[in-house]
Amino acid sequence: GAETCKLLENTFLAGNIGLVIELARLCQTLNIDIWEVIAAASTKPFGFMPFYPGPGIGGHCIPLDPHYLSRKARMHGFDARFISLAEEINSGMPRHVVDLVTGGLTRFRKPVNGSRILVLGVAYKRDIDDARESPALAIIESLEAMGADVSFHDPLVAAIHLEGSNREICGGALTEETVREADCAVIVTDHSRIDYRWVAGAARLVVDTRNSTRDLKGDEVDNRVVRL
Repeated sequence: GAETCKLLENTFLAGNIGLVIELARLCQTLNIDIWEVIAAASTKPFGFMPFYPGPGIGGHCIPLDPHYLSRKARMHGFDARFISLAEEINSGMPRHVVDLVTGGLTRFRKPVNGSRILVLGVAYKRDIDDARESPALAIIESLEAMGADVSFHDPLVAAIHLEGSNREICGGALTEETVREADCAVIVTDHSRIDYRWVAGAARLVVDTRNSTRDLKGDEVDNRVVRL
């Protein structure tokens, strides 16, 4: 009973995150601001609980518990279709972020191969030092596989281990030089201690997966900021 309660809690989170991620991708296609939609829906005093899109899910529980539950269901001849679909949507987000980076660089006639990519935040959620199952790891590995020169900054995580290449890479300092030299800065984790307004002002291109640049306006910023 207690174990199933925990599985329900984390599967509920994963399922609702998957739903809002799918809606975010639909809104992007329709040129609708998903963040404004969520904010408006959140004014309802009951019947709605806000969830927010992002680059994928991470941590030790939310990505794994639904997988365990669907596997257990299959062992007993039950097809947990809703859970499996949420898993598919959530696990596909790192690839979508890489596509956003590719599309953003294309605006400036730059290929991913040879580009310098700065990943901002590798923890799986804001203001923690835990990078387990973080979508940042898959994003970094995919960009490197495409020939990009990838570095990262995270004020709470000094180093990460990439399973695909079985190596550890260390983070660097966030300076004006590192931001200006990058062909693209990718906001993966929205740590509260990072000044994203400053980053967006200094960077050539920003891919913002957390709506961290929401207060920035103007044609110049809009041309250089790709939002989820």
